[in-house]
Amino acid sequence: MKITTTMFEDEKIDFIESLPEADAILVIWVKLLTQAGKCNTNGFIFLTENIPYTEEMLAHKFRRSLNTVRLALSTFKNLGMIEMEDGYLKIANWEKHQNVEGLDKIREQTRNRVAKHREKQKLLPSNVTCNVTVTEGNATDKELDKELDKDKNIATKVACSSKLQPVMEAWNKLNLSKLISIKGNREKMLRARIKDYSLEKVILAIENIEGSAFLKGQNDRGWIITFDWLIKPNNFVKVLEGNYKDKEIKNNANSNKSKQQSKNNGFHNFESRTGKYTKEELEEKLKQKISIGG
Repeated sequence: MKITTTMFEDEKIDFIESLPEADAILVIWVKLLTQAGKCNTNGFIFLTENIPYTEEMLAHKFRRSLNTVRLALSTFKNLGMIEMEDGYLKIANWEKHQNVEGLDKIREQTRNRVAKHREKQKLLPSNVTCNVTVTEGNATDKELDKELDKDKNIATKVACSSKLQPVMEAWNKLNLSKLISIKGNREKMLRARIKDYSLEKVILAIENIEGSAFLKGQNDRGWIITFDWLIKPNNFVKVLEGNYKDKEIKNNANSNKSKQQSKNNGFHNFESRTGKYTKEELEEKLKQKISIGG
């Protein structure tokens, strides 16, 4: 997450500064940004994946009065700075607040520090009297290595989340329970399905849900499919194969298939019937039919 030096030149921020409780509202805005950064789920803000923040919860967390928090949220909504999706608060245009370039610079600076440190280590004498210095150097070296590993992990997580983004987008188009993050066991299950079938097949299975009234709640229990249910091995393959598709869709597909087979069979039957006669015999039979008809 990033906060630019030109933040207060933004027209929306400039407007907020003209309000009676401008200072409190701006503090709440910065705290919302940092909270969204902690959640790290494309701008969504929540206590847990299943518990969205309420106005009362935010007032307690930010140590502000409930009326001030309500005023701030109302202001942000009117200015298009936040959105509400299925009860979850989300920072609008979250990409604007991401500091990808900053992360790259930090990683490059860390690499340079490691390289310089190792060059200095090569110049140190290797006799016994320098054991303490060398040991300290090794300790520093390990710390820098850990720092580099941490940066690599951050980069890996960003790459992984972007790879799974099409799955989240396909699911959320169904307008079922909103999918806001893929972590932990959910991520393991999804990656297993992608490995077994491919990313395209996973998205196809999700699209198959659109053609199933049963999966969308039209059943005697009022049960509605969830993402976690879908990515279980046995459930996934049934949805992918279209076992839950509405009968009308299936019947149309089967009807088209039967018509094509019937057409093909008629052609082959004609071939089999005509194959019994020579060209001359067929012409003779045709003449006889014409004379009888006449």
